[in-house]
Amino acid sequence: MPKIGIRPTIDGRLGGVRESLEEQTMAMARAVANLLSENLRHYNGLPVECVIADTTIGGVAEAARTAEKFRREGVGVSITVTPCWCYGSETMDMDPLIPKAVWGFNGTERPGAVYLAAVSAAHNQKGLPVFNIYGRDVQDAGDTSIPEDVQEKLLRFARAGLAVANMRGKSYLAMGGVSMGIAGSIVDHAFFERYLGMRVETVDMVEFVRRMERGIYDPEEFQRALAWVKENCREGKDYNPPEKQQSRAEKDEAWATSVKMALIARDLMVGNPRLAELGYGEEALGHNALAAGFQGQRQWTDHLPNGDFLEAILNSSFDWNGIRPPYIVATENDALNGVSMLFGHLLTNAAQVFADVRTYWSPASVKRVTGYELTGRAAGGILHLINSGPAALDGTGEQSIDGKPAMKPYWEITPEEAGKCLDATTWHAGMLEYFRGGGWSTRFRTRGDMPVTMCRLNLVQGLGPAMQIAEGWTVELPDEVHTILDERTNPTWPTTWFVPNITGSGPFRDVYTVMNNWGANHGAISYGHIGADLISLCAMLRIPVYMHNVPEERIFRPSAWTAFGANEPMGADFRACANFGPLYG
Repeated sequence: MPKIGIRPTIDGRLGGVRESLEEQTMAMARAVANLLSENLRHYNGLPVECVIADTTIGGVAEAARTAEKFRREGVGVSITVTPCWCYGSETMDMDPLIPKAVWGFNGTERPGAVYLAAVSAAHNQKGLPVFNIYGRDVQDAGDTSIPEDVQEKLLRFARAGLAVANMRGKSYLAMGGVSMGIAGSIVDHAFFERYLGMRVETVDMVEFVRRMERGIYDPEEFQRALAWVKENCREGKDYNPPEKQQSRAEKDEAWATSVKMALIARDLMVGNPRLAELGYGEEALGHNALAAGFQGQRQWTDHLPNGDFLEAILNSSFDWNGIRPPYIVATENDALNGVSMLFGHLLTNAAQVFADVRTYWSPASVKRVTGYELTGRAAGGILHLINSGPAALDGTGEQSIDGKPAMKPYWEITPEEAGKCLDATTWHAGMLEYFRGGGWSTRFRTRGDMPVTMCRLNLVQGLGPAMQIAEGWTVELPDEVHTILDERTNPTWPTTWFVPNITGSGPFRDVYTVMNNWGANHGAISYGHIGADLISLCAMLRIPVYMHNVPEERIFRPSAWTAFGANEPMGADFRACANFGPLYG
């Protein structure tokens, strides 16, 4: 896994100056390393390791030795720390691909803030954007603590930087092609390569047929998985007309096929050494995929069971093998929503909900249809987020933090919580008007009062990638109200009732305007208000954010962005991203 490199820079003048600062400077580096390693984990649960330079860096020779050490150690993120003046262009990190930040100590004994300003100017002049970290309050020279505002910026930068580093060199696996003309599933190789440092791998859906017919999956795991499904995946009402319902034998066959599809999709993404034991060495390797998408509709689903089970179970944090990291799999091979899910996953380490941004229900419409008056957070209307059963079961909200509904990193989920997510979910025979080949779709209702962030990456001709972000809350409706609204659309799919935080202006002046300005039919929903982390990540990748409701004081971008319009931060973001261009050229 990529590591975080800590660079303690120092005034290089020997003969009294450098010697007096050595311990303080290295203490800063150790404090930052401890903060990050104690508070961060990678998406797969592994600890985040920090690498500190062998010595303080007083000039270019020590900077070069540190850069070489970082290359050997696999450093993917760089943080420079100093309490004093240093020689800016001689001590700076010059690697153009590594996200970088500088913490200049706010103290009066030595001018750490002066170095921060000088080296920031050098970074900007050389086209190497850097995040400036400067505490609000003056500290004494002997103060080894990290102020809360500095901690917040260090952690935000590190989360975003590690997301950048973890994507580099990985793949997006397109299983199939374009689904029903959805533009997001027209997978743009150049975007993945130039902006994310990822490659695109493509596998035709006939590969699933080949592997099912030739037994290219672990037969023992299949039997274990199918038994687990029969025990834990509770079937709900078949909403198909009686004359069109499949027989019990057909439904059982659809279960077996769905489980095989999930095994095969996972093996295609990350490989499976068991396949090599079965004589399939090439298939055992996988495609090194950090995210994937399954086309499904319509060529597959007109003939074979849909991919809803495949997507729902892989996106969840648990299955027949126990509690584990979620896989990121986009419905309908919507790669842009897959990337949005991937961003949220790498920043939170938790599962993501894939959903249609289906309907805006105004208070008047709800009152007309149900007689119920929306109140509280829902008083201004609600958004119905619902898709054909592929949402992670974590999205039920049956996990908890401090007694409140949540979606958590897998290592914090208890077996009891996983069981509650399964108990809150029913599986319904696919609506044959949509899925002629049958299959199984999930139905659940997300619990209310969860802080969540919905985001979506879009591609715009002439502009390139652009991100939109909406922080808000899940809400719950009375059972009878939910049922009336939910069954006006397909009742076999999972529902999240979402209310974005309203600012009173622009695209967030009300809930309707958020829906009216959403740039595509899909959105990725992540637990927590992570909009500020997403904004920092997008700045690192040079992706402008054109719509968000994150308070200005939480926004953290490289210092160069100020030069493109300090009084107009959103416009400055567009100009800075265009000026510096994609991270990978």
